[in-house]
Parts: sequence; C-alpha cells; structure tokens
Amino acid sequence: MSSEASIRPSQQLSRRGLRLSGIVIAGILVAIVVIGLVTRATQANSLKTWTQEQAVPTVSVVAPAPSNSGPVLDLPGQLQAYVRAPIYAQVSGYLKSWKTDIGTPVKAGELLGEISTPELDQQLQQARADLASAKANADLASVTAKRWQAMLGSDSVAQQDVDQRTADYAAKLAQMKSAQANVDRLVAAKAFARIVAPFDGVVTARDTDVGALINAGSGTGPELFVVSDIHKLRVYVQVPQRYGPSIRPGSQAVLSVPEYAGREFHAQVMATSNAVNTTSGTTLVQLQVDNADNQLMPGGFAHVRFHLPVDGSALRVPASALIFDKAGLRVATVGAGDKVAFKTVSILFDYGKTVAIGSGLSANDRVIDSPPDGIKDGDVVKLANDDVKLATADAAAKPHEKA
Repeated sequence: MSSEASIRPSQQLSRRGLRLSGIVIAGILVAIVVIGLVTRATQANSLKTWTQEQAVPTVSVVAPAPSNSGPVLDLPGQLQAYVRAPIYAQVSGYLKSWKTDIGTPVKAGELLGEISTPELDQQLQQARADLASAKANADLASVTAKRWQAMLGSDSVAQQDVDQRTADYAAKLAQMKSAQANVDRLVAAKAFARIVAPFDGVVTARDTDVGALINAGSGTGPELFVVSDIHKLRVYVQVPQRYGPSIRPGSQAVLSVPEYAGREFHAQVMATSNAVNTTSGTTLVQLQVDNADNQLMPGGFAHVRFHLPVDGSALRVPASALIFDKAGLRVATVGAGDKVAFKTVSILFDYGKTVAIGSGLSANDRVIDSPPDGIKDGDVVKLANDDVKLATADAAAKPHEKA
C-alpha cells in the first residue's frame, strides 16, 4: 500500500511536466508562426511600396534657355562677274584675225579681233557711187531751178513750169540725202568689223578662230568673245523663305571657296528679289565681294555664311526633348504636382544638339529631357534632380538647312 501511494504522486508530477512542456512548445510554435506571418506581411508591404515607387518614372528636366547669339546660316552660292558681256558679230564675213586670248586683260576700246567683209565692202562702194550720182542730179536740178526762177521775172515761162523745176530739185536733193544716209549706215556697219572691248576687264572666253565664217546677229549666233569685269564679283544665293526677312541689304556674310581652304572673304548683301520661287521655296539674294587681286573666279562655287540676328523670343531646348507623333511636334513638361503636361511647339532653328523653339514654351517651363516611352499627359513623374538644368547651346552650331 505504501509503495503504490508513493508511485502516484510521481506520475502526477510527470504528467504535469509533459503538459507544461507541450504548452511551452505550442506557444513557441505559435510565436514562430505569428512572427513569420508578420515578417511576410511586412516584406509584402515593402515590395508593394517599392513596386509603386518603381512604377513612377524618374525624369530629368531642363529649363528653356534664351539665345545669346544668333544662328549661322550656311548656304551654297555661285560667283558671277560684276559685268559680263558676250560679244557677237554685227557684220557677216570671215574672221581675219584675233588679237587677245582667254585670260588677257583688256582696256575699253582695245581690239579683240577683226572681220573681213568683202560683201559689205562692195555694198559700200555701190552706195558711194549712188551717192555721187544723186549728188550730180541734185546739182543739175539746182542749176535748172535757179534758171527758171530767173526767167520767171521776165515773164518768159509760166509759173507752173517754174514750180515743176523747183519740186524736181527738192526731190533730187532728198534722193541725195537718202544716198548719203545709206553710205553712213554702211560705214557704221563697216566699223563693226573691228571687234573691240566694251569696258576694262578680262577676256574669259574666245569661241572663234581665223577663217571662221561669221554670221551677223545678236544673241543668235555663237559668242565670239566674252569680256568680264571681275574687279568685283556678284554672289547669288538661294535663301529659304523662313530666313528671308532676316537677310536685308547691308547685311554681312562670309565666303569660303574650295581652292582657298581656311581663308575667308567678306561680302555684303546688295539686293534681294523680294519674291519666293514657287519651285524651290527660296528667295534670291545678291551679294558683292571685292576681288581686286583676281583670286576669286566667276562661275565658281562658294560657301556663304550669314550671321543672323538674335531672336529674343526664341528659347533653346535639347533636341532629345522633342516628341514627334500623330499629335504633331510636342515637348513634355512637368507641371503642378509633378504631373506631365504636353505642349505643342514649333521649331525656329535646328542647331543639331539643340533647337530654338519659336512658340509653345515659356522660360518658366520645366522640360523633360529624353522623355520615356509611353509617358502620357497627366502621369506623375519623379524628378531625378532637384535643380533644373539650363538648356545651353553651342554658340558655334549652325542651323541645319538644305539648300
């Protein structure tokens, strides 16, 4: 009895220990589960927050910058002589001789060539003979008229006869003057057998030779010689319509030619056509450049650079900020609440890396540089930098314009 009584309390103590251990283990397991659930919820919440933050695009913004210097317009031009005179024959015949070849400087009135005119010479001889005959007839008519006038005083002849002799003298006198005019005409034509320079210049072409048949005409036959005044040259440039109002008479330009690499020649705008060519959409501008040393050649090609005036209303932004889609040409700006606002703009000048905006932007706008794909009006964005960068431009940049 005593042994059984002693066993029961120990069994009760063992059961209690086991129960307590089970409760402790269960509590630990519950705590582990709770901690796991809390940790997982925290991680999920952090992941959600990170995902939401990543869903908001980060953009870099720039401020439109005013233009500190005007654009440089680079266009092709053509050099032409200040005065160019193609010389044609005014009498027919054969070229007897030429005195000057291409590249020869000449003075006004200097002989370039001479034409042999046998047919004209014969016409002149005949005209002089006709003049001599007409003069003899006029002299005879004059003497006859005077005699009849004298006889009229003695009533020996009728007034009608006297009037006939007087009228005959007037007709013969008119015939003599006509013959004289014909002689003068042929003499003047004979003078054109001597081909002379019309002004001081250089012979830039000779398209004839000794013995060549010469046909009289102006602009219909071949040019015998071309004399050009090249102490100054005219430069003709086709300027796009949008730049026409910026280039006026008195504007300055700089020329460069392939044969003198690195050298510049200064020219001045003398006139503009004040009209737009409907085919090319350009206006013709004429410049003048000094060529006292005869280094520039007429007919040559030249690069012409115009330094256009500064447009105070133009704002420069990076070219990478432009968006061109079905809605047109636009830029994305960051407005109130860091929300995207698209603005339609127009380009005034294209400098390559930057463009000058003519309308649609203000200096206070924050323009998104390189906007991400898929960005839409009203989207919230995150600024990559708190300070807005100023859109600067290369002062030496030139507007891209095709001639």
